[in-house]
Amino acid sequence: MICAAILGLGRWGRSLVTSVQGKSDDIRFVAAHTPTRARAEEFCAAQGLRFCDSYDAILRDPEIDAVVIATPHSQHLDQVRRAAAAGKHVFVEKPLALDHGDALRAVEAADRAGVVLAVGFVRRFHPSVCDVRARLKDGRLGTICGIVGQQTSGTGPFLPAGGWRADPAESPAAAMTAIGVHLLDHMIEFAGRIGEVECRVARRGAAPVDDTTSVLLAFESGASGLLFCCLSTGPYYNLSVYGTGGHAEVSESTLENFRFTPIPDAAPTGPVKAPPPEIVRRPGFDMLRAELEDFARAIVERRPFLVPIADVLHGAEVFDAIVRSAQTGAPVRLKGPA
Repeated sequence: MICAAILGLGRWGRSLVTSVQGKSDDIRFVAAHTPTRARAEEFCAAQGLRFCDSYDAILRDPEIDAVVIATPHSQHLDQVRRAAAAGKHVFVEKPLALDHGDALRAVEAADRAGVVLAVGFVRRFHPSVCDVRARLKDGRLGTICGIVGQQTSGTGPFLPAGGWRADPAESPAAAMTAIGVHLLDHMIEFAGRIGEVECRVARRGAAPVDDTTSVLLAFESGASGLLFCCLSTGPYYNLSVYGTGGHAEVSESTLENFRFTPIPDAAPTGPVKAPPPEIVRRPGFDMLRAELEDFARAIVERRPFLVPIADVLHGAEVFDAIVRSAQTGAPVRLKGPA
């Protein structure tokens, strides 16, 4: 059993704790730290967490094996470095950092210390996304032609003024930082490295920051991608992967629905026959618990976390390019691998 501390007890930090507390045989939270102690004490008492007055107190505690970080993005690098130096394994919420240089420095710190560094791209764990992965691996999808991703939420108008999520410096490229990075992560996994991006952002609702992002992506493989995310509309999620062998789709805000439609069979002398699609529904899956348990098992079993660090670092490079394109309105080409 891995004993972990939570750093940051906002909405998402609390969700991470409650996903496993009292439910998992792999990981449990034993301690917490956040700058706003008064607002956290009741939650800590209910979850059996010891409140620590400082991050240093967490890092000095020999009972704590790992730190789970759910803090503002700009703080991640320093917090990862300090945890690694203290010999603590680290799970950090996405994005790992706000630019590729800081992401690389965080990875280097974990590598030097020999600790597991996991980044919370939670949607990789959902069975519907695993269905896409399986059909790509076994060849049923064929060669990827393109990917279209859409993710929206209505959280933008409710971001508290003065809060860190309402700070444009913490949320570059509008909705990209909050939700679009999930779609980008899927695209990198399923279609490989990205060579060029072109991004447009806008403020269309009552959010205190730009809330709408559209990105055109060109993959090194020749595939293309379209990404749309918005914080000022109804919640929705759709990932469509188009291959020469068929079309795989994960849809709805909960990712519960998976659909795979193989390409039609052409009869020698008759009309094209459209085969019936495969449809799978998987309600109620807890992605947060799945990712934290995989983090714990990666520590115990000394194996990689499901989300490869190479993909995380390439995602950080692409994110940098998207931010530059959003600022200039022009396409940005990425450098190839060294």
